[in-house]
Amino acid sequence: MEADDPRAAFLRAAVVPLHGDHASGTLTDADAILAGHPEVATSSIHAAAVLGDDAAVRRFLAEDPASATAKGGAHGWDALTHLCFSRYLRLDPARSDSFVRAAEALLDAGASANTGFHADDHQPAPVFESALYGAAGVARNPGLTRLLLERGADPNDEETPYHAPESYDNRALEVLVRSGRLTDASLATILLRKCDWHDADAVRWLLEHGADPNRMTRWGRTALQQAVLRDNAVGIVEAMLDHGGDPTLVAHGRSAVAMAARRGRRDLLELFDARGIPAELDGIDPLVAACARDDGPAIRAMIGREPHRVRGIVAGGGTLLAEFAGNGNTAGVARLLELGVDVAARYEEGDGYYGVAMSSTALHVAAWRAKHDTVRLLVERGAPVDALDGQGRTALMLAVKACVDSYWTARRSPESVRALLEAGASARGVPHPSGYGEVDDLLRARGAG
Repeated sequence: MEADDPRAAFLRAAVVPLHGDHASGTLTDADAILAGHPEVATSSIHAAAVLGDDAAVRRFLAEDPASATAKGGAHGWDALTHLCFSRYLRLDPARSDSFVRAAEALLDAGASANTGFHADDHQPAPVFESALYGAAGVARNPGLTRLLLERGADPNDEETPYHAPESYDNRALEVLVRSGRLTDASLATILLRKCDWHDADAVRWLLEHGADPNRMTRWGRTALQQAVLRDNAVGIVEAMLDHGGDPTLVAHGRSAVAMAARRGRRDLLELFDARGIPAELDGIDPLVAACARDDGPAIRAMIGREPHRVRGIVAGGGTLLAEFAGNGNTAGVARLLELGVDVAARYEEGDGYYGVAMSSTALHVAAWRAKHDTVRLLVERGAPVDALDGQGRTALMLAVKACVDSYWTARRSPESVRALLEAGASARGVPHPSGYGEVDDLLRARGAG
């Protein structure tokens, strides 16, 4: 049993978890096992590899060259797989050079640069987790990434191009791109994923190194369309236009121009106008775009001659209102409300990417995304301040969370918390203290405790 075998227990604790985020966890358990059983460190080539002990790896190879490819440990992996998916590789950069030397020794002895393991429980379908994915997409180690590529590792698997961009440390990613081994499809995947990370510098670098903003990815949309859907800053979209990006291409029945309108992106619509890019909108989208632009004359003209567009906006108002609110288009939110959209309308689908629960209101979205002016407008227009989203949270709970645990660190401020409390929002259930001084002062004054 593993409980009686510290060697197996160590190898399990020292590599990435097979379930959930591979780039998670600590070395606490592995170090505790080593402290109690120091002999484990040199008990097998797999333990030596997971520790990046190149001298020990070479000793094992000298004694038994076949150990370069022998399977073992808790997961039945070879030594190079243990090495590339080692938590020590990810968390102890001081060992980086010795990890590369150990990997070089294993490759010289016959290990395959395309080794890895099959993750049968991967969702939505089983997938092969390559050693290169471990090096570039989990540990983000440029030296090991370069070595594996030089020894023939294929970077065009499903996991490496998808996960390597998940950081602002782009050293390993740049090694992948500079190798010249990535296909156009893989480059497009990387560019799209960098839009998920709002990484403007990396987006520009990728565009300069051949990534195509118009290439259709396996998700049925281009990187340019993803930049709009992920609410990237206008500069990222502008960079894509500078490199030939075409916002009139259609994915899932909608162009990037129409996507920008539906998300209330006045800045993008104005950018497209300035570039002479035709809108070519249909259905309700011309009126949606007029609301996004805060174009009163155009709105009035369409209301008079095309009332069906107003009815369409009201029918889908929960989504439009929430997405306008999430982008802080306060004037556009006001226009939607003037057309008859219910201020309490529900955003039924939510936005899992940004942590917006299903059945949220626009107020929940604005509070979570720290769009303070929009929060104040929604409150003034009668948004129910204590309404619960699909996870049982109020806007105040989300406004407090946005101050201490959100992506938008530059927008952290107590303004939305103050506005909600002044509007009578209940502080019941709000974590206190939150760790954000001004917020805690406001909650304390309200009697939270």
